[in-house]
Amino acid sequence: MAEAFTTFTSALIPLPAENVDTDQIIPARFLKTTEKSGLADALFNDWRYEADGSPKPDFVINRPEMQGRQILLAGDNFGAGSSREHAPWALTSWGIRAILSTSFADIFRSNSLKNGLLPIVVDEQTHGWLLAHPGVSLKIDLQASTLTLPDGTAVQFPIEAFARYCLLNGVDELGFLLQQADATARYEKTHS
Repeated sequence: MAEAFTTFTSALIPLPAENVDTDQIIPARFLKTTEKSGLADALFNDWRYEADGSPKPDFVINRPEMQGRQILLAGDNFGAGSSREHAPWALTSWGIRAILSTSFADIFRSNSLKNGLLPIVVDEQTHGWLLAHPGVSLKIDLQASTLTLPDGTAVQFPIEAFARYCLLNGVDELGFLLQQADATARYEKTHS
C-alpha cells in the first residue's frame, strides 16, 4: 500500500445484494496473477458483462453516473467465500475506497484493511436510509472514525487501532515493520 487514506466525500454506488461472495466480486479465472493492475476490468465480471464481453448497461458500475464514485453500499455479509486478496484489489483498482454494509465476512474484512480498502459496518437503520437515498454524498473521516450523512449527522464506526494507523499512514503490515528498522537495530545492539 502506498497511498495514505484521507478524509473524502463521495456519492454511493448501491449494490444491495446480500451474501456477495468473493467469486462474484472477482471470478476464480482471474486469480492467476499476483499483480493488482488490470483487475478493475474483472470486477463483478459475471454480473457486469454479457457472454460476448460487452458491458451490461444496467449493471450499477457500468452506469455513467457511477463513474468516479468511491463508496460501495453493499448488502449484508459482503465478501463471503474464500480468502482471496484479489477481491479488495479489484475493488480498489476500480476506485472504491470504502464499503458500507451491515456485516462483512471476517477474512474479506481483514484482507480489505490490509489492502487499503475501508469496510465500514453501519446499523440496519442507517443502511436502510442509505439504500432509500442512494444518490446522497457521504463524508468519510477515518481519523475520527465517522461517516457524516448529508444532514450533518456523524455516525461512528468501529475500526481496530492498528488497521486505522496503517490506512492513515499508507502502509501495510510489512511497511509498518520496516518503519521500525531503526528501533529494532537499537534494540538488537543492546541485547544479545
